[in-house]
Amino acid sequence: MDQKNWLGKLLDAAIKENASDLHITAGHPPVLRILRNLIDMKAEKSIMPEESLALAESMMTEEQKEKFKKEREIDFSYGFKDRARFRVNVYFESGNVAIALRLVPKKIRTIEELNLPEILHKFTLISHGLVLITGASSQGKSTTLAALIDEINHSRRAHVITIEDPIEYIFIDDKCLIDQREVFSDTLSFARALRSTLREDPDVIMVGEMRDLETIATAITAAETGHLVFATLHTNNASQTIHRVIDVFPPHQQNQIMAQLSVSLVSVVSQQLIAGPKNNAFPACEIMFNNSAISNLIRENKVHEIPSVIETSGDEGMAPLNKTLVELVKTKKITKEIAENHSFNPEDLRSRLSRF
Repeated sequence: MDQKNWLGKLLDAAIKENASDLHITAGHPPVLRILRNLIDMKAEKSIMPEESLALAESMMTEEQKEKFKKEREIDFSYGFKDRARFRVNVYFESGNVAIALRLVPKKIRTIEELNLPEILHKFTLISHGLVLITGASSQGKSTTLAALIDEINHSRRAHVITIEDPIEYIFIDDKCLIDQREVFSDTLSFARALRSTLREDPDVIMVGEMRDLETIATAITAAETGHLVFATLHTNNASQTIHRVIDVFPPHQQNQIMAQLSVSLVSVVSQQLIAGPKNNAFPACEIMFNNSAISNLIRENKVHEIPSVIETSGDEGMAPLNKTLVELVKTKKITKEIAENHSFNPEDLRSRLSRF
């Protein structure tokens, strides 16, 4: 079997098993990640070093091969049979080539199909401000962003520009004009692309990840100047997210950034994907909206008090993570033990669970 056919067989298996990831490493059989569990593909033989290199090169253009040789690692996206896309990272380990492939389904699922809180529909109706979708790696942030952008695409006229590394979901223009820019292919960096975006007449901007001071500063400015900006951060809750944004800046700029953020920030949604007992996954979210109380806390650098406001603002659509976990337990989607494993405050969770 040649490398293309072998690769196709492995990707077909990943799609069939609904895996989130496929790992190819020399000296091991291929491995699938299914609901966060690593499972060997026992029907496959261990991969030889020359085979992992050949499999990687079968997905790359000549330009990508040269970049990989020079930089020793590379990210790119790979389309497979019009069925799915994969976000690919090729890297060296112990002198051999290894590959990590993240499955990106072709179909963009809706907020309802993803079991996300209905309040997220609100983000698709607003005209400007900064919406941050946060969480650890592999928690569905990109999938949530895609659902929001696609809902805008089907509901109103807008010029949408996305900046991604690499491009994952492919949007088909409906009511919107959508331009998708890939870092290192269409632009040299997130920051450079975002600066340029402000001169490209966007209504909505999606930033795959806010990685540095310049990108964060430009995203805040864009939100302040009448654009709706969606972005992600690898943080676990609203307080940590706001601290991260502020701490990126040198001390002499932080008061200014707090003032800007207190006005431009719309919401922080921090999400986890939790595997249930029946091999399904459910999102658990902390949701914070920037009301007058939150705005004052950001401006006055009292971010540590934000959880108290979230707790008492349920009528505005806010929700602490533990409230979401309790609902998942009550509806028998996850067990109490699973909920405790995902809570940042298990004692409070146990107290909530004891009330029903």
